[in-house]
Amino acid sequence: MADPVHALSRAFQEAITAAFGAEHAGADPSLRRSSHADYQANAAMALGKRLGRPPREVAAAIVGALQLGGICRKVEIAGPGFVNLTLEDAYLTRELADTASSGRLGIAPAAQPETVIVDYSGPNAAKEMHVGHLRSTIIGDALARVLEALGHRVIRQNHLGDWGTPFGMLIEHMLDLGEAAASQELSVGDLDAFYRQARAKFDGDPAFAERSRRRVVRLQGGDEQTLGLWRQLVRESTRYFESVYRRLGVTLTEADFAGESFYNPMLLDVLAELGQKGLARESEGALCVFPAGFTGKGGEPLPLIVRKQDGGYGYATTDLAAIRHRLTTVGAQRLIYVVGAPQSQHFAMVFATAREAGWLRPPARAEHVAFGSVLGADKKMFKTRSGDTVKLSDLLDEAVERATKVVREKNPELDAEAAGAVARAVGVGAVKYADLSSDRIKDYVFDWDRMLAFEGNTAPYLMYAHARIRSIFRKAGVESPRGVGITVGEPAERALALELLRFGAVLEDVAATLEPHRLCGYLFELAGSFTTFYERCPVLRAESEEVRRSRLALCDLTAEVLAKGLGLLGIEAPERM
Repeated sequence: MADPVHALSRAFQEAITAAFGAEHAGADPSLRRSSHADYQANAAMALGKRLGRPPREVAAAIVGALQLGGICRKVEIAGPGFVNLTLEDAYLTRELADTASSGRLGIAPAAQPETVIVDYSGPNAAKEMHVGHLRSTIIGDALARVLEALGHRVIRQNHLGDWGTPFGMLIEHMLDLGEAAASQELSVGDLDAFYRQARAKFDGDPAFAERSRRRVVRLQGGDEQTLGLWRQLVRESTRYFESVYRRLGVTLTEADFAGESFYNPMLLDVLAELGQKGLARESEGALCVFPAGFTGKGGEPLPLIVRKQDGGYGYATTDLAAIRHRLTTVGAQRLIYVVGAPQSQHFAMVFATAREAGWLRPPARAEHVAFGSVLGADKKMFKTRSGDTVKLSDLLDEAVERATKVVREKNPELDAEAAGAVARAVGVGAVKYADLSSDRIKDYVFDWDRMLAFEGNTAPYLMYAHARIRSIFRKAGVESPRGVGITVGEPAERALALELLRFGAVLEDVAATLEPHRLCGYLFELAGSFTTFYERCPVLRAESEEVRRSRLALCDLTAEVLAKGLGLLGIEAPERM
């Protein structure tokens, strides 16, 4: 199955080439839905300017060369040069049948599947996850799911901060407490308290600070006792992270964790290769790379520091080791880094260095999926009332608590177990959808009332739309129809059918742009089209059994697409609400 827009676009491009020559083969047909027909093509407007000819004359030449037999039953030129297109009923019926019966819901496998690494979440070991980790985690997870649905081999990577200077003070604090007591305190799960205690000692006790620095040297030197304590810290942190991921409904597991420590053995080789290729040089006691095109305020070349003055390594060195490993060892063709917008220049310099080193060569490419911040009602960074960072686990607790009240008000007939499950799905889903439905590059305001509303572009609205469709089958006492042909006669049926056929193309768009809000917008439009259809086209009381069965099949297909779309966003679609 293909979205009709694919077939129409191909036909228009062939017609444009036939009418005006190969130099115009890439012209955009500019297809969109129309209130006057199924679709409208506006290609003649731009082409007219380019050719110096009236758009209506250009439109006539295109229509004269169009080959749309079996696809369109009516092609008309309107206004100054619009081309209105109405699909053949048989074509629409055939495409719907294929969408419903193939099991893929119109999701076409990628023509050239790639190995894609999606780097997301990236919390720091021995620290709790907070609201600042929310966007990377759920945006990255949604992108990984969509890319997998399109047939790509997706490798998830959770780049933990699990190495470096802070671990000296944390290990010394463990030793002060005693390994057994430290293990007990860490297992409670309050990683922030443990970290704050260590930090307070580091800042207030010079002797402790000096011991911590020496402990870092032992850690980096491979001292077995130190490594054992470090592993314990990382293990407890990993256990905590996994518990948060399970609650949040994301697909990251321990197998996907590849922290800074994983790349530590590769750092010297990276520096050696950068030196051999003439890219790394000493500057003010540090070893730096100066990728072309990056300058400071005074126009001086901007350095990417790969070895600090004290001989240590920073994020840049680890990130270069990671990109080199992912491209040359793993063999990935596409690298996606889901990291906040403030890191844009850092990644641009890392990618530029990787290109200059010869690691990042076409068709391989690296992309920074930047995103804005989560703000409170005061339009400042989202904090607790006391001004502290909001812990992610506390946020999820509150989400479920608030959703429980909403669900009980909406459907008091649900038993306690069912209500609890729905509340968990609604609470977590509402938080995720509010984030994903926003243009990721923009900041957004965290608003409980808006995100838990059953009206508007929210998760509860879409979940309820899905549950309402499923209730139709329960009321009718019938199973979801399989293999029943769908015919569309009424305008509202046709509009819903055309929305359903867009699903695969929307996912392709999300995979290309790495913007999950496009899928959210589509699902909201689909739910709206279904509401209009249901209001205007009786289903269970249709005028004939044939129409009834067709409309039930259309309902079923809509529910499947809604559930699949929400699932790709990492959101559940309950059968009852």
